[in-house]
Amino acid sequence: MDITKKLLDKSKEAFVMALEIYNKPTIKYRIEGFSFFIINAWELMLKAELLNRNESIYYKDNPDRTISVNTVLSKIYTDKNTRIRLNLEKIIELRNISTHYITEDYEVKYAPLFQACVLNFVNEIQRFHKIDVTKIISQNFLTISASYEPLTNEQIKLKYPPEIAERFIKQANEIDVLSHEYNSDKFSIDIRQNLYITKKKVESDFKVSVTSESENRVTFIKELKDPSDTHKYNYNTVITAVSERLKKKHIELDYPKGFNSYVLNLIIDFYDIKREEKYAYKHIIGKQEHYTYSQQFIDFVVSEIEKQPSIFVASLKAKKTR
Repeated sequence: MDITKKLLDKSKEAFVMALEIYNKPTIKYRIEGFSFFIINAWELMLKAELLNRNESIYYKDNPDRTISVNTVLSKIYTDKNTRIRLNLEKIIELRNISTHYITEDYEVKYAPLFQACVLNFVNEIQRFHKIDVTKIISQNFLTISASYEPLTNEQIKLKYPPEIAERFIKQANEIDVLSHEYNSDKFSIDIRQNLYITKKKVESDFKVSVTSESENRVTFIKELKDPSDTHKYNYNTVITAVSERLKKKHIELDYPKGFNSYVLNLIIDFYDIKREEKYAYKHIIGKQEHYTYSQQFIDFVVSEIEKQPSIFVASLKAKKTR
């Protein structure tokens, strides 16, 4: 029996099942179901590629057990910053937590990752195995049908216990941050609709007015800023965001390991960042507390490094020892 062909047949079936589950409106378990089957489809497809490369898909010390999907990803996409790999790792993370946490309310947050994952699969199975998915499933079924009514952070906090609400918000913010920083359709594809107000009539799709006489009235309001919105970056995504910005600007730090937790801690301690509300916000849940950080903090760090990147870390270390 051709193991490679059997893996690919199962992979195609898992892919179709993922789409059918997600796009069926009567299924409420569709996020969890999709994440399970789409990762299964990727795992089988990539293991078939390893076999094509004459590489084993079994553990050396346990030949009856195939290697994990994370191991497969690291073998195929050796660069850990490959956007396809980052996308899959985020969905694997969702798959692993979905057993314990309800995720349907944040569907709109995951949909851009899912859409990118679907199209990545179509491209990669063609690249590796010369398989045209559109011969199995119609092109129009490759588009994710997502809900556009996510709960606000305040609604999440009212609906769920504090620990689960915080996890929801943290996960959603992390996806927002990474999608913005990576800025790649291999990681996420935004499928939301935005409304913009313009004074140029020829550029508008429909008209609104801020006057009381209009039938389509809109009102400009001011609202209190939720730190879950203003301080979206957790400790790890601060490192990712700053690293990505430095890479795009071709800035090299005077530290062999680049911008990591050591450098970030130096900055937080030296500038006393946790006392600056515009940069850091302390969340307290029961007896636990943690900090999240703002876009302003990311901008501040990058601007400080830009001034003297060749001596930045050395300067912080010197000042710390004084």
